[in-house]
Amino acid sequence: MSVHSEIKKITTETLRKMKFDKEKITMLTAYDFTTAKMVDAGGVDAILVGDSASNVMAGYETTLPITLDQMIYHAQCVIRGVDRALVVVDLPFGSYQSNPEKALESAVRIMKESEAHAIKLEGGKEVEKSIKKIVNAGIPVMGHLGLTPQSIYQFGTYKVRAKEEEEAEKLISDAKLLEELGCFSVVLEKIPAALAKKVTDSVSIPTIGIGAGPHCDGQVLVYHDMVGMNKDFSPKFLRRYLDLYTEITGAVSQYVKDVKSTDFPNQEESY
Repeated sequence: MSVHSEIKKITTETLRKMKFDKEKITMLTAYDFTTAKMVDAGGVDAILVGDSASNVMAGYETTLPITLDQMIYHAQCVIRGVDRALVVVDLPFGSYQSNPEKALESAVRIMKESEAHAIKLEGGKEVEKSIKKIVNAGIPVMGHLGLTPQSIYQFGTYKVRAKEEEEAEKLISDAKLLEELGCFSVVLEKIPAALAKKVTDSVSIPTIGIGAGPHCDGQVLVYHDMVGMNKDFSPKFLRRYLDLYTEITGAVSQYVKDVKSTDFPNQEESY
């Protein structure tokens, strides 16, 4: 049984203690009330209201189009379904990069309007001033290094990051900087497992991996991918726990047949 399974509310401090106690942290995304309720009831430690909503909820190719207002809406829906998990919300592209004042304003809006528990943003040294400003205002910040999807047009690819020594060194120093700035945790996306271990060992804040191997302090996956709603997305790091795409399309197809054949509704299902 997990050391922290009896905790009524997970906080940023709980995650720090979990790293110290060497208990793995679990995180999944959620973007709506019903999903959040199920994910929370399943016992995850943290829920990420990710800008991946841009892909899985809105059908965009990248995370770039989603707006701050839309992120706040998704966060409001999730918060209403959660009793225990820590809820972290992504600051969307364009809401924090240009200047620290705008970054703080965006973070404050998320915290006030959604009642979420923390925000997440991408980048290291280049967003140092924004992080400092948000942390100084008392808002918990989760960092995000490695493959940072908001910079996809700069990278030009979703391939594994930090394979070269120079980028790997920058990633380690960025992780240490995020810790110094007061971030309570950092997501490491799509980097070599050996590098993720190095980062995890060199900072006292928890690392949460996605495609970063088994040595991180925790793991995060996109809920829709994990339960198999997306059949076209199959990166190496993804483990599918269900095949909901097949289950749901099968159920819909059966419903269509039953209605067409007048089998539904039957006598018991009628008033």
